[in-house]
Amino acid sequence: MSVICDDKVVQFHYQLTDTDNQQLENSREGEPMAYLHGHGNMMPALEAAMEGKATGDQFTITLSPADGYGERRDDATQRVPVKHLQGLPKGQKSWQPGMTAVIQTEQGMRQVTVIKASRFMVNIDTNHPLAGKTLTYAIEIIDLRDASNDEIAHGHAHGPGGHHH
Repeated sequence: MSVICDDKVVQFHYQLTDTDNQQLENSREGEPMAYLHGHGNMMPALEAAMEGKATGDQFTITLSPADGYGERRDDATQRVPVKHLQGLPKGQKSWQPGMTAVIQTEQGMRQVTVIKASRFMVNIDTNHPLAGKTLTYAIEIIDLRDASNDEIAHGHAHGPGGHHH
């Protein structure tokens, strides 16, 4: 039987809840997630919990903010041009406080939250929307396979649930 270890492509479903048992995300509304194990594509604590698991395994793991999306930083705000925000919901004409956007940073794409928006500029909270939260993941391993040479060279899973070139 094959188990999760480096250079395996793992497909899994998850349900994410907070400390009040409120559902925040549920992958069962779509395709399973896929990632290449051992290549830094997953939160380290979550990847460590998957190590050694097999197809069909189900487990729950609770992550502290330090092991998840980090602690909230009160000084993590910026003023940026509106044109840099991506992901305006369909039907919305402008950004409103509380909306989640995506912005390109030096570290790659990042989710941010709109604090205040004007016509040309917007104040954003650069903390991840889940920063500061204790999170519980209920995970089911759906499939497991050896990664292709291309996937290993590129450092991520390809195909359904993974990256598409």
